[in-house]
Amino acid sequence: MSKSLNRVSAALTAAGIASQPIEMSADTRTAAQAAAAAGCQIDQIVKSILFQGASGQLYLFLTSGGAQISPVAASALAREPLGRADADTVRAVTGFAIGGVAPLGHLTPLPVWMDPALMAFDVVWAAAGTPRHIFAIAPQALCRAAGAVLAHFTD
Repeated sequence: MSKSLNRVSAALTAAGIASQPIEMSADTRTAAQAAAAAGCQIDQIVKSILFQGASGQLYLFLTSGGAQISPVAASALAREPLGRADADTVRAVTGFAIGGVAPLGHLTPLPVWMDPALMAFDVVWAAAGTPRHIFAIAPQALCRAAGAVLAHFTD
């Protein structure tokens, strides 16, 4: 088992969540790929999007698979101008490669916001640290386990 997958499994266990990552037969790098693999709606997929502030701080935004993040709203939450974090920075700070960034189990704790639209579902699916592993979780449990704050930040 990869180090990334181990961290996600350990974070789920530490949060008291019984969900275990599942290896899919196809890639789950994109929300569309993950929804097809899980057999769910695209908006049941949790996208873990990282932005980097002018200060260098990374910020994590958890949103539904079909949504787009508003840079203006995200910057207002972070209280600084934001831009997309590059792949090397994402890996160094979170321990995950883009396409497998999990909403929890990061190497470095980050400020996290979660899209309230995800609360409309009984179950959502999120990346589990690799491009082929995902896990199912109740959105309320994910919000708690990720230490996320519910906030509106999508267009």
